Amino acid sequence: MNQTKIIAFEGIDGTGKSVQMEALRQRLEERGLSVGVLSFPDYDSFFGGCVGRYLTKRDGVSASDVDQRSMALWFAMDRWAAFRDFDYRPYDVLLINRYVLSNAVYQSIRDRDVDRPDILEFVLELEHGQLRLPRPDLYLILDVDLSAAQNNVTKKGYREYVGDEKDEYEKQDAIQLRARAKYLAFGERLDGVQVIPCMEDGALLPIETIAQRVYAAAARIL
Repeated sequence: MNQTKIIAFEGIDGTGKSVQMEALRQRLEERGLSVGVLSFPDYDSFFGGCVGRYLTKRDGVSASDVDQRSMALWFAMDRWAAFRDFDYRPYDVLLINRYVLSNAVYQSIRDRDVDRPDILEFVLELEHGQLRLPRPDLYLILDVDLSAAQNNVTKKGYREYVGDEKDEYEKQDAIQLRARAKYLAFGERLDGVQVIPCMEDGALLPIETIAQRVYAAAARIL
């Protein structure tokens, strides 16, 4: 491959992004491709740690109370710092768990932002235009309904940034419902987005079936 292909996994909390990204990584490496992996937010970094404190209300301020552009900036700076310190160019493929699209989605659908215009164009300009973050070749949106996604979130167990609890976005059903709708809406507005249906007749499809759909979508750009 002449240039690193970037594939970003998106979807509401609990859609199986980490599981499917790992499955795709293994399959691509079996093809002989070198694969890099990034995941956001990086709660061990300076900016990601600040995001984590907002999402857990650890310092007394909730992410839900911060204005949308300011909150978007924290998430964007976390990615900027990661790419500053990580050279992805030697890899054939870079897989990313949550990328720029998630920032535009979640900062557009909180209760305080429902009656405001979405900030898709602002986030794209902030992260790609101003911070010069690479544009992905493909966004894969894993589409799962709220009940199935919530069940998966519950199974996550202990996470260092939030312990055994849900974060400020995960615990609000209205936010997750609006996020799913916004992902699908943004997917229709943007090029290079593939929605992966992960349910059939109200039931979550087997992991292997979803993985096949993910691989088929990715293979088209590789």
